Amino acid sequence: MKNLYQIIFKQVDPSFLSVFRMGFGAILLFDCINYGIFLCLQCDYHDTDLLFKYAGFEWIHPLSTIGLKALWLIMGIFAAGVMLGWYYRFSMIAFTIGFTYQFLLDEALYLNHFYMVILFCVLMCFIPANRHWAMDAKRHPATACTTISNWPRFLLGAQLEIILIYAGLVKINYDWLNLEPLRLWLTASSADEGPLLQLLTMDWGIAIAAYGSILLHLVGAPLLLFKRTRLYVLAAYACFHITNAFVFNIGIFPWFTLFGSLVLFDADWPRQFWNWLRSRISWLQQRYRKLSFPDIPQTPVLSTSANHLIVAGITAWLLVQLLAPWRHLVLPGDVAWNEVGHRYSWRMKLRSKRGVARFIVTGSDAGGEQRWSIDPANHLNLRQTRKMPCIPDMVWQFGQFLEQEYKNKGFDNVAVYADIRCSLNGRRYARFIDPTVDLTKISRYTHPDEWIVPLNEPHRDPVISRMLARITGSNI
Repeated sequence: MKNLYQIIFKQVDPSFLSVFRMGFGAILLFDCINYGIFLCLQCDYHDTDLLFKYAGFEWIHPLSTIGLKALWLIMGIFAAGVMLGWYYRFSMIAFTIGFTYQFLLDEALYLNHFYMVILFCVLMCFIPANRHWAMDAKRHPATACTTISNWPRFLLGAQLEIILIYAGLVKINYDWLNLEPLRLWLTASSADEGPLLQLLTMDWGIAIAAYGSILLHLVGAPLLLFKRTRLYVLAAYACFHITNAFVFNIGIFPWFTLFGSLVLFDADWPRQFWNWLRSRISWLQQRYRKLSFPDIPQTPVLSTSANHLIVAGITAWLLVQLLAPWRHLVLPGDVAWNEVGHRYSWRMKLRSKRGVARFIVTGSDAGGEQRWSIDPANHLNLRQTRKMPCIPDMVWQFGQFLEQEYKNKGFDNVAVYADIRCSLNGRRYARFIDPTVDLTKISRYTHPDEWIVPLNEPHRDPVISRMLARITGSNI
């Protein structure tokens, strides 16, 4: 415990945190401009009869389209405040609230990188990132410092390591080892590309990418902690993330993860980099030869009770981050099929689902029993229509929506049944929902395995078995 306190509370150069704050704020600002100006918020939030809500947050509703655009642009101002260290604490808290609100509006828009941004935003609300190279430090010199405790670097680095390592661990599963769904995506994207990309998306090329990503995350992420290996690993991550950014539409995730990796370097890496750069460029030597960083009063030593509180908070946070992604192991069923435990677990790019859905509604009125066949596309936007059929929680919510719709029309004894078939990672379509289950009779918290048909459909083309057969000349 004593060694842990020494690691967490030793005094280090604050330049790493200043650069992280600037880069983090710049990435958030870019996202705000992208969503506020260029994306169709009307399509996402208003061209639908239903927004799918996270449990416990059903009370959150969207602003008008103009209101949402204005909110993103206001959040952009707060992101700029974070980047510049200008009213930093207020800007960071305000941005976190606004971004979390946007995140909670519709489950159909869930992305791992949104969740990652929220986690780092919450951490940055508590981290004193405005005491060095920040406008707040200029405005209030008494708060400025030349050193800070190491706990922000420890906490940010630990959070990033968990994300990177878990992104590798979750890929050790049957489908990924058989190159799915990576093969589905890469072969589809390379259909109209040149011969080089088509060559790289042959089975052996996809195998290198699939197994290489596991190796990069499980071996490369820990090696970022060591001075001798971190530059080589960072270069490998740069190739990996830049490739992902151009092949897949995953927003700021690769850029933030790549930039965030720098927090695992030495605390004074910005000064080291500047000295290295200045020593190799003559005009920098001449122009900035007198550049220095004046001493500023050192950060006051925290009391013992404050140290204990920080350690307790860090421990609790990291325990949740370490344990939550494994919750599916104590629950029945296949997480890739029933989705229980899929979110917030860094299960990135692990499943490709396609579904066809039809809902049957029955009800009675003065004319007797009636029956309707419902196409979800008549009520949902394109993204929701694509995602809803194979995500049980969203299927249940759509069932509740239909029940209320027909009750509002004056029908009694309304029942809703789902006729849905889904394909997971290239398998044949299989029945997903028990068609005899009335969705109005189950609760949101009924485990999906009680009303979902288990997946028994094997891979039509287990690639690894076929490749081994080619190599060995045998039938496997």
